[in-house]
Amino acid sequence: MEVKQKCVEMGSGVFGKFVYDKNLTQKEEITVETLAGIKKLKLNIENKKVKTVKVDMGEPILEPEKIPVITEKCDIPVKDLDLQIIDKKFSFTCISMGNPHAVTFIDNIKEFELEKYGSIVETDKHFPKKVNVEFIKLVNETYMQMRVWERGSGETLACGTGACATVVAAILNGYASKNTSITVELLGGKLEIEWNETDNHIYMTGPANIVFEGNMEIEY
Repeated sequence: MEVKQKCVEMGSGVFGKFVYDKNLTQKEEITVETLAGIKKLKLNIENKKVKTVKVDMGEPILEPEKIPVITEKCDIPVKDLDLQIIDKKFSFTCISMGNPHAVTFIDNIKEFELEKYGSIVETDKHFPKKVNVEFIKLVNETYMQMRVWERGSGETLACGTGACATVVAAILNGYASKNTSITVELLGGKLEIEWNETDNHIYMTGPANIVFEGNMEIEY
């Protein structure tokens, strides 16, 4: 039996919906152990089903060696990594949300040649473990549009950690504020992201919907 999210990538949130809707738990706040650490989930219930999930994504990692990113500057955070990629120059803000991200802000996101530039940034020498690359259009201080080139996968419809890194980058560069719910529009849907100043954690809220259910038989 499988549950997939209809719109945006939020794996731990989908897991939360699965265990609640299938009566494996009746708790509305649960913890999930992932490869990126233990995540705390708050399940928002409507008509006895999970409608949206708020995930505590933890603190953003800004130290270059922990992201990791190689830079000649010792500044923390790294928010001015300038790279010449083919015929364009980009300035990246580098963050880890348990995986490495490089975020840059551009004007025309819909017609942007993502594969042309994202594939090169992913494997650039400054990123020893490769990097997820987010290209962002700032609509206003609480609304952003995002396209993402994921390391090893290419362009994907969404990336939850990438949306979190995007908001962190926007705040670090003075484009947005902490303690504010910020909408990140991805190709697959929208996420609400907030960087809480009190505990320094990033909170991500998004939908979780059942797309299909089925049985899989495995022959040995």
